[in-house]
Amino acid sequence: MVRRSGRRPGNQDTKQSILEAARAVFAERGFDKASIRAIAGEAGVDPALVHHYFGTKEKLFLASMNSPVNPSELIPEALAGPREEAGVSLVRLVLSVWDSPAGAAAIALMRSAMSNEWTARLMREFVVTQVLRRAVTELGIDEKEAPMRSALVATQIAGLAVVRYVLKVEPAASADADQLVAAVGPSVQRYLTDELPGVF
Repeated sequence: MVRRSGRRPGNQDTKQSILEAARAVFAERGFDKASIRAIAGEAGVDPALVHHYFGTKEKLFLASMNSPVNPSELIPEALAGPREEAGVSLVRLVLSVWDSPAGAAAIALMRSAMSNEWTARLMREFVVTQVLRRAVTELGIDEKEAPMRSALVATQIAGLAVVRYVLKVEPAASADADQLVAAVGPSVQRYLTDELPGVF
């Protein structure tokens, strides 16, 4: 039987091929420079098929990361309160996701990122473009300060995740989420909005 060339049929194999291509392109080029056309080319499908299955580039990225949540929906809601409570709100949001059944995928990805450069690139793109960028945009942080403030926030959030869920250092590993929010939130708030001596 001769195999027909051209567009692949719409099935689960095609979706998986698109996801694998997306992971490769996002890891190589980053979220901003990756395009649906490039991902379609890598997967050997028509760009329209990528849009059919996944919609936007952002949704494809979340699917390729196996993200249990959509930050574009959660972050604006979490940061809708007073600006001076943003740090606490952000830490509370992160812990609520990680402590839920949906958080298992995020923790597995973080463990993988610690030993695999390819996964680390994807994780970095996810944290920077989908989480931190959204947070600083919601808070109206100055563009010149945003990269450093975002990176400093990441030290707290990623550090908390590693200590609580990967290394499981006690008492942080079993501490009540509210206790951690109260302890870590103010540090995140300082990085987000307070003056940072010697940085700017």
